[in-house]
Amino acid sequence: MLLVLLFQPLAGGCSSLLYRFQSRGPVQIVPNPLMLPPADDTFVWLQVVDVVDDYFRIRSEQPVQNRGELVLDGRLETSYLAGASLSEPWRKESTKGFERLQSTLQSIRRRAIVTVRPTGAAYEIEVVVQKEVEETDRSQDSISNTPSRRDNTVARRGTAIEGGPKTIGWIPLGRDESLEQRILQDILGRVTQPDRRKPLQH
Repeated sequence: MLLVLLFQPLAGGCSSLLYRFQSRGPVQIVPNPLMLPPADDTFVWLQVVDVVDDYFRIRSEQPVQNRGELVLDGRLETSYLAGASLSEPWRKESTKGFERLQSTLQSIRRRAIVTVRPTGAAYEIEVVVQKEVEETDRSQDSISNTPSRRDNTVARRGTAIEGGPKTIGWIPLGRDESLEQRILQDILGRVTQPDRRKPLQH
């Protein structure tokens, strides 16, 4: 009886700690496209580039222009990137939960396209993250006579293995809305931070 009384507070504390790890706060959803407040066009574009660069390697960019009569949409495209697995928690392009688990079990790749449209002195920003799954030709698996490797060598994703399945293309899986939300919220946070804002220079 004494042991039960001693361990009861400890059990309560552990369950409370476990609840904190398992439970997440309310998810904030922002619209996509998202309206950004008025700011200097160079400042806005630099925040967009800096955020996207945390997730992907940027392939091409056309900066937004919003100065007087010069109004030009900004557009940024990234290269495809293989999705982060459960064993790569430091990578950000796979969000927690289903997306990261799927990237662990299958060969998934993603890329982002970001468009920034001037709307008066403000901006409308749209983030599209496209997701694809690898399509392989496994027809040769049953007829291949290549012996399996038993030297404990780790076969890394993207490395061709003789006699193994061959990549024949990628199948679109639609958009990764969870990653779109994370990127949009990161951009919104950077643009609206008072200590980072710069006065308009129009």
